[in-house]
Amino acid sequence: MKKNSILLIGTNNKGKLKEIRQLLPKFIKTKSTSNFKLKSPKENGSTFEENSLIKSKFFSKKTKLRCLADDSGLEIDLLNKMPGIYSARWGGKKNNFYNAIRKVYKELNKKDENWKTKKIKARFICVLSISLLNKKIALVKGKVEGFISSEPKGKNGFGYDPIFIPKKYKKTFGEMSPLKKYKIDHRYKAFKKIKKFL
Repeated sequence: MKKNSILLIGTNNKGKLKEIRQLLPKFIKTKSTSNFKLKSPKENGSTFEENSLIKSKFFSKKTKLRCLADDSGLEIDLLNKMPGIYSARWGGKKNNFYNAIRKVYKELNKKDENWKTKKIKARFICVLSISLLNKKIALVKGKVEGFISSEPKGKNGFGYDPIFIPKKYKKTFGEMSPLKKYKIDHRYKAFKKIKKFL
């Protein structure tokens, strides 16, 4: 990317915006959708890839800027990979992740009331896309495997971070310092792949 060009970060999620800005090379100037007071488009794709592109193309067409967008979510194997692309929607209209986490636990209890004594496999997935107007410039995927914590732990991060324990760790993302989490999570893995397009 040229030194002076501006990259729009296509998200209205403050947690995501902060993490993406931390991961971007410092020389890249960014704007957020809130600078343009843009509402998010309807995400009616059936995959993370489709929804990521819906966002990056929509915001790019609205602003005429190159746009980086992220679609990400939590897949839980016991719930047939749900909430998946519906991860944010499980929080209801206001994206309330306190409610979303309660729903995850409720669904897990329905499937297996002893689930807390088992290792419930899950993964976070992040698909990043860059678009300029209607043209796709890049589309990459990152994921991190782990397990569901038997109770929410930690106040850091956002979304489902308090209930996700990455493989080889004892702490949830919600208990980790942001810098530690940024070095191992799904967004970081996707970023490593998309850097060459920036």
